[in-house]
Amino acid sequence: MSLSTEAGYQLNLMPKITKETTLSELLENSKVVEVLARYHLPCLDCPFAKQEMENLKLGEVCKIYDIDLKALLVELNKL
Repeated sequence: MSLSTEAGYQLNLMPKITKETTLSELLENSKVVEVLARYHLPCLDCPFAKQEMENLKLGEVCKIYDIDLKALLVELNKL
């Protein structure tokens, strides 16, 4: 979500994404999903994960699948 200021600047109102952010929170934004797909996050297509999205935290998933969490967080928080 963004908000325009009187000067016409866009303010990003999306909360900062951290290792504690759940996958269900992330999947609400299509741009975030595109980034996660580029990092080959397998949980996006996993039928078992879809049932647990609200409990799966980004940091845990990155650790399990050896995904560079720091680089991913930098890219996600630029959106």
